[in-house]
Amino acid sequence: MYIVTGGAGFIGANLVQALNQRGITDILVVDHLSRADKFLNLTDLEIADYMEAEAFLRLIENKHLKGVEAVFHEGACSDTMATDGRYVMENNFTFSKVLLHWCQHHDVPFLYASSASVYGMTGIFVEERYAESPLNVYGFSKFQFDQYLRQIWTDLRAPVHGFRYFNVYGPREFHKNRMASVALHFYNQYRLDNHVRLFAGSGSYADGEQRRDFIYIDDVVSVNMHFLDHPHSGIYNVGTGQAQSFNEMAVAVINSLEHRANRPTLTLPALQKTQAIRYVNMPEALNGKYQSFTQAEISKLRGAGYDRTFLTVGQGVDRYVQWLTERTT
Repeated sequence: MYIVTGGAGFIGANLVQALNQRGITDILVVDHLSRADKFLNLTDLEIADYMEAEAFLRLIENKHLKGVEAVFHEGACSDTMATDGRYVMENNFTFSKVLLHWCQHHDVPFLYASSASVYGMTGIFVEERYAESPLNVYGFSKFQFDQYLRQIWTDLRAPVHGFRYFNVYGPREFHKNRMASVALHFYNQYRLDNHVRLFAGSGSYADGEQRRDFIYIDDVVSVNMHFLDHPHSGIYNVGTGQAQSFNEMAVAVINSLEHRANRPTLTLPALQKTQAIRYVNMPEALNGKYQSFTQAEISKLRGAGYDRTFLTVGQGVDRYVQWLTERTT
């Protein structure tokens, strides 16, 4: 049996799909379905069982679970604007510790979601303590679990892999609302309003020129599957290693939609001139808390044997828009 926590969520459901593609259906999905429509992420997938996170926690605390091949731990409160610190720490830190120790006791590989949010505004994206300074309680919960793991690193008996995801986008993220990728927001905005909205310039960045390391979900899943097959315990950045601007993302989304409508594609200046791309002020709540630039340093990932080429924004967006249009037309 394989366990995927957060298995009805974005990355978790895509991992379930990847296991299905290997012919694996003996999968226990653990999640919170307080938002019921997340079940839609599982309707085309094959799993053996579903369990709410609280019941699952009681199960592993009583150790009534056998025959587990690996645990993909994607479940978390992922809202970077969350204000209930106790809830975030209970879900993201305490639960993770319990599951980690259960995996170690039973010699089960543990692959878990960390986050690039641990770096905050340092502008340094290497898997080292000096680069880490989270800006919110979500980032702190992920950082603190990484720190906890570092303290017991020499005592580990089963493989452990922590993945610091950068800006992931792709299928099965519809339920994330404001926390969904800008690719999905731009897609929805353009289809509804015939324009997309980006943040105006801030600091040293021109309008829409804030840059992120955008990584397509297929690449994230590929990294997970690689380390399932080739264990090499560690904490790894999972990004492309290349930052691209929000303008580039917007252009890619719009032109992918226009191409499918048999209309000509346009450059950024042309889209700005026609106001297909518009700029709005950054919300006050994000001042001092917004990462205007991220770019994963991936030499550690490469050094651990992952050598596949990552999709560019243009390539990933085209795949995503194709998937979205097939389901909305």
